[in-house]
Amino acid sequence: MTDLGHYQDPLTIQRVLHSAKTIAIVGLSNNELRASHFVGYYLKRHGYRVIPVNPRETQILGETCYPSLLDVPVPVDIVDVFRAPDALPQIARDAVAIHAGALWCQFGVINEEGARIAEDGGATVIMDRCLKIEHARYVGRMHWLGFNTQRITSVRAGLQ
Repeated sequence: MTDLGHYQDPLTIQRVLHSAKTIAIVGLSNNELRASHFVGYYLKRHGYRVIPVNPRETQILGETCYPSLLDVPVPVDIVDVFRAPDALPQIARDAVAIHAGALWCQFGVINEEGARIAEDGGATVIMDRCLKIEHARYVGRMHWLGFNTQRITSVRAGLQ
């Protein structure tokens, strides 16, 4: 069993979130019902540049989609992974090759070899955490249902 505490440090998560501007999402889906699509949409709405990486698509969320990280033409701060854990070692190699600052592995994407490859290559690794949830937690936009209602909860019913 992997000890994930090292990969879930709150201060590291906050540093990565606050310093990032460009996020490549590996496995971003064009299907609006998929978690990856919702996360990409959320990140775009919060000012991040989202770069879709999916060999089966040409455009997602209005952005050009690239078949692999190695094809992305701009610097990437975070590589966010929505793929099976066994794909992580190669994704980590690619993230190191493009000099990504962080490898972010979504819920269930746990692979020690991939984490080691990324860390040995100089990338920060966050594992088994959702980027959207962590962003909402540390930026203060988390509602108990997981989204921002934009409603002040102390307002009494009937006084709106």
